[in-house]
Amino acid sequence: MEKTVIVMPVANEESTMEGVLKEIMELPYDNLYVYPVIDSYSKDRTEEIIRDMEKKYDRIRLIFHKASRGVITCYLYGFKMALQDGAVRIIEMDGGGSHRPKDIPLFIEKLDMGYDCVWGSRFMEGGDIMDHPLYRRILSSGGTILSNVVLGTRLKDMTSGFEAFQRNILESMDLDAFLSRGHMYQTEMRFYCRKLNTVEVPITYVGSKSSIKLKSVTEALSLLFKLKKNEKNIWKKELKG
Repeated sequence: MEKTVIVMPVANEESTMEGVLKEIMELPYDNLYVYPVIDSYSKDRTEEIIRDMEKKYDRIRLIFHKASRGVITCYLYGFKMALQDGAVRIIEMDGGGSHRPKDIPLFIEKLDMGYDCVWGSRFMEGGDIMDHPLYRRILSSGGTILSNVVLGTRLKDMTSGFEAFQRNILESMDLDAFLSRGHMYQTEMRFYCRKLNTVEVPITYVGSKSSIKLKSVTEALSLLFKLKKNEKNIWKKELKG
């Protein structure tokens, strides 16, 4: 049976962690595994909760990333672990409740249809954003418009962190060559995969309490104009869409 792994960086999520994992485990997929990736930034009971859930479900595996430099390095480290463990498809999602487990079947359905990458979109028909500050909505929608103009992409959502990949896509990438260490990573990934067979699916994003610092925005803008030059460093072998 083909193994699908959800890579889920988590930190200080004790209020939502058990519920999110339980909801995923209750989905009708015996081959769906969850790899929560945690680092020393997490100071509450999140790790303890995950370890308790590991004992109840053999499809949950805690990954501790000792060399973490932030959430994006946790994503990429989780990808490596999932590939190492034989994952055929990999889904990336947030562990704090912003991404709804009930939307996961949309990604699996499109992967089953043969798409290389599946992007979660808040801004297409059927997508939505709940309980999110207006300025965050403006940043996300404005970032999508600017990214499409600068990078020549045509997606409805260039900044969502809910996405999925076939194994060969991530295998063909040098995951250590990504430039982003913050929110720009989502846009960077979509740009590199723009020529592949991809599709967007509608998701409902549930707002978080986290804020975005001005420094993160300026760094993202700076990186936006470096992605085309870095593309040659990403692909270890050529892929055709």
